[in-house]
Amino acid sequence: MPREKQEKRKTKGAPLPIVSTLQKFLKTYEKRCVQTQTSVCPAIKRDLKASINHERILRKFVLVRPDDSPPGILPISLEPLLMTVQDECYMLGREICIWGFQLSNQEMARLALLLESKGHTRCPFTTLELVDCKMDPWSLGRLGQALRLSSLHVLVLDYCKFTHEEIESILSGLENNQRLQSLSLRYCGLGPQNGPRLGFIVCHSAIRELHLGGNYLQCSGALGLLRPLAEYAEMEAKDQLATSSPDTRNPPQLLQASQRGSSPLNQITESSRAVTVKPTSGKKRKKGIKKKIKDLIETGPWLVKLYLADNGIDGKGKEGENDLLEFTQILTCLIKYSAHLEEIDLGNNALGEKAAVDLLEALRARKTGKLPVLKITVTPQISSDTFRSIWKNSKKSSITLKKKKKAKN
Repeated sequence: MPREKQEKRKTKGAPLPIVSTLQKFLKTYEKRCVQTQTSVCPAIKRDLKASINHERILRKFVLVRPDDSPPGILPISLEPLLMTVQDECYMLGREICIWGFQLSNQEMARLALLLESKGHTRCPFTTLELVDCKMDPWSLGRLGQALRLSSLHVLVLDYCKFTHEEIESILSGLENNQRLQSLSLRYCGLGPQNGPRLGFIVCHSAIRELHLGGNYLQCSGALGLLRPLAEYAEMEAKDQLATSSPDTRNPPQLLQASQRGSSPLNQITESSRAVTVKPTSGKKRKKGIKKKIKDLIETGPWLVKLYLADNGIDGKGKEGENDLLEFTQILTCLIKYSAHLEEIDLGNNALGEKAAVDLLEALRARKTGKLPVLKITVTPQISSDTFRSIWKNSKKSSITLKKKKKAKN
């Protein structure tokens, strides 16, 4: 008891360590802004002061370009913030968000060096957001190189318009990436030609959430993305069926060989089986083993969440209805057999009544196969009966469930 009272007195008299850490961080940031002849970002200063006042850790840094900058005011730069993170060895930050900036080569080079750093000066951030930012080809190439060595779990590049060559610079850095789990490329100007490449990246990385809303993949691009995922899901289901009931005479209907395309599925399947950890010999086990197992990220050709809203998937492309028909076949296969898939957003794509009915049948088959319920969003531009049936067979949102619980109480 006496020790507890002494500790309480100490905490009341002296400021918490995080307060002094953030105060020092703010002073260093302001000093770096003076040295680089740039302005202090109001959002960064506000968040630092709020964290100091509330005696809490600042996890998220948001660098925002002001809407109205009076003439003669020095520009805001990313560089002083990154320099301060390194100067102060601030390892408590988790997210860094940059919104609406024209990023120079020097800024991107420093950001890349921070993302690549390990050891005592390793990068603390696991989330990087570059929203509505402009970068030249050299900067994008440098970012792609850094992604190969970074420890990022989430990468957001929404509203950054890319050419085919520029997006390739980013995707090349994600190939065989074992850490990144969520990738967002909303409204980035992606087209049909980017679909197969995205599918390849998903198959050879740990990406489990893919946000592609607001692009123009069309049926052919979405088909290129989903084909290897559907083939893998189908193969897994077939293997499970053979293992559980080898004498069955009525296996589920599988894709025809002509629909499989030329994706290297056999190579993917061998390298993407579930990660297994060998148990230690003897009865005694170390306490750290469970933690290590949790930290392992499974890689392979599957997604948990896929967002394809507003992508021109409507059968109005070059091959018209044929493309839509093939896309629907691949999508329904994925829905029927993928045990990993939890959510898919197809909103604002005029799929039509026939495709919607096929999706409904796939959802029912999924339910019959006792796979987890799938939350799916489709455009309401179909018959009310089909729309209502799809909604009933898909996962209800958490908001709806909360409302029902409150009503019962």
